Amino acid sequence: MKPLFLISCPFDTYSGYGARSRDVIKSIIKTNKYRVKLISQPWGNTRFDFCKENPEWEFLYEHVLNEQLVDKPEIWAQITVPNEFKPMGKFNIGFTAGIETTLVNGEWVEGMNRMDLNIVSSEHSKNAFLNSKFEKKNQQGNVLGTIQVEKPIEVLFEGVNLDTYFPDNSPCMIDLNIKESFAFLFVGHWLQGELGHDRKNVGLLIKAFFETFKNKSKQPALILKTSGSNSSYMDRNDILRKINSIRNSCQGKLPNVYLLHGDFTDEEMNSLYNHSKVKAMVSLTKGEGFGRPLLEFTTTKKPLITTAWSGHMDFLNPEFTTLIGGNLENVHSSAANNMLIKDSQWFAPNHGEIGKSLKSVFENYKKYSELGKRQAHYSKTNFDWDKMFTTLESILEINIPEFPSQIELTIPELNLPTL
Repeated sequence: MKPLFLISCPFDTYSGYGARSRDVIKSIIKTNKYRVKLISQPWGNTRFDFCKENPEWEFLYEHVLNEQLVDKPEIWAQITVPNEFKPMGKFNIGFTAGIETTLVNGEWVEGMNRMDLNIVSSEHSKNAFLNSKFEKKNQQGNVLGTIQVEKPIEVLFEGVNLDTYFPDNSPCMIDLNIKESFAFLFVGHWLQGELGHDRKNVGLLIKAFFETFKNKSKQPALILKTSGSNSSYMDRNDILRKINSIRNSCQGKLPNVYLLHGDFTDEEMNSLYNHSKVKAMVSLTKGEGFGRPLLEFTTTKKPLITTAWSGHMDFLNPEFTTLIGGNLENVHSSAANNMLIKDSQWFAPNHGEIGKSLKSVFENYKKYSELGKRQAHYSKTNFDWDKMFTTLESILEINIPEFPSQIELTIPELNLPTL
C-alpha cells in the first residue's frame, strides 16, 4: 500500500496560501506515489468554497480525510506560517511562503526546527530564515543558547499554470466601464500601515500616480484590484475612504482611480489581465515571499513595473522588466505586528523613479511592450507549473525516507506423506 501523505492547508480558500496549497496538492497527487488526504483549514478572514466555484479543482474534495486515523501518517505536511507547524507524522514537511522582510521572528524559526523538511517559495525567503538568529533566555535573563534554523530548507517556486493564465483576446468577463484607453493595474491586498508603509505600498502608489499625471491633457487610469481583510461592503467602503483621503491631499486636475473589490475566479483574473485597456501592471511592493500576481500577469506579454527586491526577483529578468530602485528601511511601527518584526527591514522605493517609470511606460508603450513579450517567454520557459512539479517531485524523492510496507504472507503448499 502507498504511504499516507496527509496535508493540512487552506486549499479551499480565496487566498494566496490557498492557491499555493492547490498547486502543491495537485503535484503530489500527480507523482502517484502516495495516498493523498487533506484537512481543510481557514486562512484569516478569506472566503471558503474556491473549489466549488472553480470546477477544475472540485476533484480535491475527493481527497478530504473522512476516516479516523489509527496511527501516524507516514508523511504529514502543513502549508501555513511556521509558528503553526506541528510534527504529527513519521516524516514532517512544512510549506511556507516565508516572510517579506529581512528577518523572521523566533517563533517561526522554532517552528521550522519542529519539521524534518521545510519548503519555501523563494531564495529571498530562504535567506531570511537562515539570517535570523536570536539569543534564547530564561526568565532570569540568562542566555540559554542561540535560536537558528537547524533543519533543511528547499526552495520551490510557485509555478504559473499556462492553461489558466495566457494571452486571451476574447471579450473580457469584467465590465470595467472606464473611459480611458490606457490603464495601469495593481493587484494585491491593502494591508495595515501608514502612507508609504503598508506592505504592498498601495497608498504610495495612488499618491505617486496622482502626482505624476495631474494636470496632464492626456491621463491614464489606475485600476486597483484590492481589498483589506475581506470582501465585505464595510471593507469596500474603507478602501474607498482611503483612496478619497489621498485624492483630497493632492491639488490639480487628477487622473481617475477605479476600484475592483471582491473575490475573482482564476478565469476572471486572467480575463482582467488581458483586458484591452489594461496596458501594464504596477506594484510598489515593499517585500514579497514570492509574488504570484506578478508572475501570472507576465504571461499576457504586457509590461510590468515593480520594485527591485525580494521574492519576485527570482522570476523577473531585469533586462525585460522596469525595476524601481531604492533602499532598505526598518518596518514602520504602523505596519509591524507579531510576524513583521520592527527590527527587520524591507524595501523603500525611490520616489523619483516611481513617477519616471510610470510616465515612461505610458509615453513609450511600444518599447516596453516588446520587453513584456520577452519576459513572458522567460516566465513560461522557466517558471511554469510543470517545472514546479518536476522540482517538487525531486525534492520529495531525495528527502522522504522509505517506509516499511505491509506485505501479504503466502505459505507454500507442502506435499506431506500420508500416514
